[in-house]
Amino acid sequence: MATIPKLLSFTTTITTTTTRTTLSFPLHLRLRRRSFSSSVSAASAAISVGSKLPDSTFSYIDAYDEVKTVTVNDLTANKKAVLFAVPGAFTPTCSQKHLPGFVENAGKLREKGVDVIACVAVNDAFVLKAWKKDIGIGDEVLLLSDGNGDFTRAIGAELDLSDKPVGLGVRSRRYSMVVEDGVVKLLNLEEGGAFTSSGAEDILKAL
Repeated sequence: MATIPKLLSFTTTITTTTTRTTLSFPLHLRLRRRSFSSSVSAASAAISVGSKLPDSTFSYIDAYDEVKTVTVNDLTANKKAVLFAVPGAFTPTCSQKHLPGFVENAGKLREKGVDVIACVAVNDAFVLKAWKKDIGIGDEVLLLSDGNGDFTRAIGAELDLSDKPVGLGVRSRRYSMVVEDGVVKLLNLEEGGAFTSSGAEDILKAL
């Protein structure tokens, strides 16, 4: 079980050639839009504010190119953690807006008492390491692989894009949450891949 450094520090060395695709698509399931502080109904997700997250295991590549694992408990025990999810690494909205917003606001989030900032994606750890290098970020955000989608399924946040021509398959809906000791304190679950209220600024306003 990995030990989480305070707002994490490691570098990347992997490069890849990637095809960038746009997540502009109709929703697979039509769900009612909700505000940041609202809970999510059982019909749309398995979690809501006050829920205990499953102690799922994520993976990442460290500075020595070794695969490491970390659990939800590691990330949140006696800590205030911000977890946010993106539908896919290297996709435009995720690369240009969602992830960079948390990188740019990492300092402000720390001032609000946030200990860990982590991005979850249904991509493998090697893709996420390459994405980190491509964007050029440092230790502001930990990129976590939910490669098999176990955590995403457990919280009811699957996004089925199997019918899209770019081959995304089943990914995660976009969301952001504040978690303390494994318990969801704030939650914003977007409609599919939309990006309207799950950014770093929304978290800052709610803290």
